[in-house]
Formats: sequence, C-alpha cells, structure tokens
Amino acid sequence: MGVVGRAAVLIMLVPAPGSLAGQPDCGQGRAWMFGPFEKPSEVNPAITPSPASQFRSPMGDTIVRWEEHATFNPAAVVKDGRVYLLYRAEDASGQRTIGGHTSRIGLGESEDGLRFTRRSAPVLYPENDAQRQYEWPGGVEDPRVVEAEDRTFVLTYTQWNRRIPRLAVATSRDLVHWTKHGPAFAKAYGGKYLDLESKSGAILARVEGHRVIATKVGGTYWMYFNVPDILIATSRNLIAWTPLEDTNGRLLKVLSPRPGHFDSWLVEAGPPALLTEHGIVVMYNGGNSETGGDPNFPARTYTGGQALYDRRNPPRLIARLDVPFIKPTEPYERTGQYVEGTTFVEGLVPFNGRWYLYYGTADSRVGVAVWDPKRTDRGEGGRPQ
Repeated sequence: MGVVGRAAVLIMLVPAPGSLAGQPDCGQGRAWMFGPFEKPSEVNPAITPSPASQFRSPMGDTIVRWEEHATFNPAAVVKDGRVYLLYRAEDASGQRTIGGHTSRIGLGESEDGLRFTRRSAPVLYPENDAQRQYEWPGGVEDPRVVEAEDRTFVLTYTQWNRRIPRLAVATSRDLVHWTKHGPAFAKAYGGKYLDLESKSGAILARVEGHRVIATKVGGTYWMYFNVPDILIATSRNLIAWTPLEDTNGRLLKVLSPRPGHFDSWLVEAGPPALLTEHGIVVMYNGGNSETGGDPNFPARTYTGGQALYDRRNPPRLIARLDVPFIKPTEPYERTGQYVEGTTFVEGLVPFNGRWYLYYGTADSRVGVAVWDPKRTDRGEGGRPQ
C-alpha cells in the first residue's frame, strides 16, 4: 500500500522532571490545550441509529439492519474538501448488553462538518476472510484514522470475537474499500502480544492544512493505545507495531488513572495524537471511579482529557489537564446504552479554520463539538463542555 518507511531508530527514554518518573504540570486553560469546544444544538446528535440501512452480511448470508441499534465512536478525516466519518454501528442482534451485538463501520460525508449523508452499507465488517477468527461474531469497533505520506488512509480498529479485543490495522485509498492487515502486534517479540487485550490506537500525526498525516519522531512512527492505562508502540510501516517495554520487560505505561480526578477509573487513548509547537497533544477518555473518584461526576462517567508529551521523546509526559475539557451535559449524552454518561472522543480534524471533534454519546449516537482557534478567550478552566 505504499506505507513502508525506513528502519526505525528508537528514542532514548530519559526520565525528567514532569515525566514518567515525576509529576506532570497540571492545570486548565494552558496555552497548549485544544478548546474550548462548543456543541451546536441545531445538529446534535450528528448521527443516530437508522433501521432503514440494510445489507447482506457474510455472517449467516442474511440481510441485516446493521445500524439499527446504535451509531457511535467515530473516526474523522478530511478528503476533497469534505469531512468523512467512519463510525461504529451496531445491529440489534445478540445479547442486550454492551458488546453483545455485532459492530460494523459505516461511512458518512459532510460539506460543513455538521450534517452528514451516510452510505447504506458498511465499509468495514466481519467477512469470510483471514480475520474471521478475530472478528466473528462481535465485529469491528472504535476506529481511528490518519493519512500516510502517500495519501493512503491508515485505520486502527478493534477486532472483537467476544473473547479477546485486539487492536488491528486496515488501509484504503478511497475510505470505501479496505485491506485488512490483522492484529497490530501479531509479529512483535515473536508473537508475544498477539493475545494482548488491546484497543484504541491513536497514531502520532502532524497537521498540514486539512490533512492529519502520520509522522515520524526519531525515525519511527508512534502510537498511543489501550485502556485502563495508555501504553505506547512504534512502527516502521504503520502496519506492524511493537509495544514498548520498560527495563523489567513490562509494557511501558505513559498515562495512568489518578485518584480523586475525572480519570480515576481508567484512561483510554482518543483521536490521533497531534504534533504541535508546544509538544504532542494526546486527547484521551477518562472514566470516573466508583470509589475515590471525582465527586462532581457520577461513577463510571466518561469525560475527555488532554495530556502533553515531549515532541522529541513521545513517552515523556510534560503536562496534563486536571479537569475534563468535554463532559456529558446534554440529554443525548446520558440516554442510550450507557446511561452513566459518555462523551467518548475519537475523531478530530481541522476544517475551514476550525477544529471539529467527533465523539460517541452514551454508546448510542455521534456528537460533534467545534472550536474556533481565533477565539482566544478560554474562559474559566478552558470552559469545559
């Protein structure tokens, strides 16, 4: 697919004040953070379930209403002057529990980033292919997308066979036809991490105009991933990834839950990480603990956080917001499969001078929030939504 790069040269992981070995600079309203984001009420939620969409599924060779039950957790990319969303959709089959339905990935497009027209059939789904053992019967979930230098689209997503969630990679030239490359960590350390429970792959990228392009630091690509701690991996070609280990052979944690905060239960990587003048900005999803969490939020509520990493040393944490920049405030963010409340960030793109953030609401719908960088007043604490 034209995305193979040169041999990687790993950066030396040197602890420093405010890094993995110390405490990062905390606080809201920092110059490096993205936002404030506003949720336009006239278009939210931007994508909702549709019983009208049907296609013939290879699973059982039957016609299914593939997005009848839920539509949520979207990736976003700009192509040919339009915003495209790759969103997770669930049918109404299976158990009435989260993760008990079959998930597929649909595609919507928009001229304004707010109102979307959707294809009637999914563009990525469990098939009779080499990935069947990893994707049947649960399907494909929670995409993130970046461009490669040659304009190939690189998608990270979760394969769910209802036993082990695995982070996987697919590539495309047109966002419609995808080549699946299988589990991201299948070859690392001789297959040591093939069965690692893994998901949420946020590849490090730079911004050029409307493009979010995977970029190397120190001669290699980087990816923040996983939950309940965020880990980090490297790659030469954006397809085969190697998780980093510490000196004791354990997976290297670059962000962990904090007692007493909105992210006290878990942290999970969000949209692609972005290389900025201040450093690497990683948006992430934080879950609030039932015990020892932030009393301002119900237990198990998902809100959005931001962390800043060293642009020359991607594992090194520099700063971290102490309150969420986006949180459930609207009825549709607390209504659906996940009534505790969810603003689950996954898609972020620059478009027509603004930043558009796309997120899952209550594991049921897609929401959109917009930030205009020309507005310099961040208000109190960044005016989290």
